[in-house]
Amino acid sequence: MERLVFPEHFIWGSATAAYQVEGAAHEDGRGASIWDRYCAIPGNVQGGDTGDVACDHYHRFREDVALMKELGLRAYRFSISWPRVLPQGRGEVNEKGLAFYSDLVDALLEAGIEPYVTLYHWDLPQALQDEGGWANPQMPSYFLRYARLIFDRLGGRVRHFITLNEPYCAAFLGNYEGRMAPGLHDFSTAVRCAYHMYVGHGLAVRAFRESGLPGEIGITLNLMGRLPLTDSPADAQAARRADGYLNRWFADPILKGSYPQDMAELYRAQGVVLPEVEPEALRLMSQPLDFIGLNYYNDFYVRSEPSRWPLGFAIENPKNLPVTDRDWPITEAGFTDMLLRLTREYGVKKILVTENGASFHDVVGLDGQVADGARCDYLRRHIRAMHAAMAQGAPVEGYFVWSLMDNFEWACGYGSRFGVVHVDYATQKRTVKQSGRWYAELIARNAVD
Repeated sequence: MERLVFPEHFIWGSATAAYQVEGAAHEDGRGASIWDRYCAIPGNVQGGDTGDVACDHYHRFREDVALMKELGLRAYRFSISWPRVLPQGRGEVNEKGLAFYSDLVDALLEAGIEPYVTLYHWDLPQALQDEGGWANPQMPSYFLRYARLIFDRLGGRVRHFITLNEPYCAAFLGNYEGRMAPGLHDFSTAVRCAYHMYVGHGLAVRAFRESGLPGEIGITLNLMGRLPLTDSPADAQAARRADGYLNRWFADPILKGSYPQDMAELYRAQGVVLPEVEPEALRLMSQPLDFIGLNYYNDFYVRSEPSRWPLGFAIENPKNLPVTDRDWPITEAGFTDMLLRLTREYGVKKILVTENGASFHDVVGLDGQVADGARCDYLRRHIRAMHAAMAQGAPVEGYFVWSLMDNFEWACGYGSRFGVVHVDYATQKRTVKQSGRWYAELIARNAVD
C-alpha cells in the first residue's frame, strides 16, 4: 500500500480512564463512585468484576509512563476520578488524591509526554448520586466547583482539558438503558441528566476561559453512523431516529446551539418529559470550543421495530460484516464519513480523535509475545481512513488509540481487551503487544503503510 504521511506536528497518543485503570478504590481517602455501587450489584458486570484493583495504575503509574515513553507516545489522555479528589463530590478536598494526579502530570512532562485531562469519564461520586445524580438541577454548580479545583491545581502544567467523555453513554446508557452506572431505566431522567451535563460543561468552559490559564478546552463525543439495514422507507426513518438519539441530540446543542426539533417532537409524542431549556443554558452549551474530541469505533445498522419505545428501531447488522470479539462491525469507511460530517455539517475547525480501537481475545504465547494481527489490521484501516478524511479537508490534529493497556471494560469487566499493552491481571505484568510495537513504529515514521 501507498505510505501515507501525517503533518509534522500531528499528535499521537493513547487513552485510559480513571476507574478502568487506577484501582486503589479504597485507599488514600477516595470516596465511592457510582461504578463502585453498580459493580456491587450481582448481574451488572460480567464475571462479577469490579474496578477495585484494575491495572493498579495508582501504584504503578511511573512504570506505565516509562512504557508510554518506550512506545514514543507524544500525548496521554487520562481522566480524573472525581471521588478521589472530592470524596463526597463537594466540600472537603482529598489532598492525597490531588497529589496522585499532580505526580502523574509531572512524570508525563518529564518523559516528554503531553497530558490531556478529561474531567468527567463517568465515575460520579456516589454521594452526589444519592442526591439525584445528574438529574439534580444543582449538579452543574457542583461540577463547576470540581472543575475549578482541577484547573487551579493542574492548570498551567496541563494545557489540554476535556469536560465530558461521551455524555450519550453517561446519560442514556446509564439512566435509560441501564447498561452502565447508575443503572436506571427512565428516559425522562436520562434526558434531564444529559441537559444538566451540558449546562455543567458550559459553566466549566466559561470558568476555564475566565481563569486566563494557557491551553485549550473541548468535549469528547462518541459519534458513529446509524445506517438503514434495507432500502425500505421504514428502515430509513428508523436510522434517522437512531442518528438523532446517539449523534444529533448530543452534537447539535454543542455545535449548533439548539436541540434537534424532530427528536424533541418525537420524545414528547411518546410521553417523555423534556427539561425546560433555558436560552442562557443553550448559550453556555454552544460556546466556541478549541476542539471537538471524537470517539469512533464502528457504525451499526438499524431496522424499523415499532414495538420498541420510544424510538422504534433495533440494531441488526448484515451477516457478512467482519466483527471484533464484541460483535462490533469493522466499518472504517464510516470513520471517514463522520470526520467529514463534523467538518462539513457542523463546521468544526479542530478535531482530535480521542478514542479508536478494538477488542479481541488476546493471549500471551509460549514465546512471551502477544500476536494481535487483527488489531493491527483494525488500526491500520482506521488510521488510513482518518488520513483520507484529512485529505478531503477534515481538520484532524491528533489520534489517541484506545487503549494504552487492557483494563476494566465497564459492564464487560476484564473479558474485553482493547489495549496495545497486555495486562496479566493476576500479576499486573505488562507486555507490549504486536499492535503496540506496530503503533510505536507508526509514530516514529509519522506515517502509515
